Amino acid sequence: MNMEDKDKKEPKKQDENQQEKVISLKESEYLTLKEEADKAREYWDRLLRLQADFENIRKRLEKEKQDFIKFANEGIILELLNILDDLERSVELAQSQHQDLSVFLKGVEIILAHLYDMLKGYGIKPIKAEGKLFDPHLHEALMQADDKNLPEHTIIEELQKGYLLNDRVIRTAKVKVSKKSM
Repeated sequence: MNMEDKDKKEPKKQDENQQEKVISLKESEYLTLKEEADKAREYWDRLLRLQADFENIRKRLEKEKQDFIKFANEGIILELLNILDDLERSVELAQSQHQDLSVFLKGVEIILAHLYDMLKGYGIKPIKAEGKLFDPHLHEALMQADDKNLPEHTIIEELQKGYLLNDRVIRTAKVKVSKKSM
């Protein structure tokens, strides 16, 4: 047998292997398989639609989250703008009239009270410090002073107020603390 004859026989074997096989089934089995194939196609289509819906929902939620973060402080900013307007009016009055410092001071005190009320509404409270024992979770000691009349680590003076936001420290109080002299 030469090479040409061998080449002619091999393709015939490959063709035989690639031929579609015919299988005999009962009609009921065929109909069951056809029905299951239709269900599988339907489930596949539903799966693809659900995946697309899920992706759309994920994108929408991400956009809503970004918008929420972007505009989350809008309410507090609007209230601060009202306070800013009051302060600007006070400064303008003080500059134009140069009269009665006590009235100007009273106006600033009213604005300050308004600001404290607004912050309280958002859950912000000042940390009480002066006269209390030093607590490193609430206070930051910037200075120490000798004082024989007070127990050691008592806060003598508040140098800067500290604040809590819903009972969580957002800024420690800067304080001067007593120490026993040696």
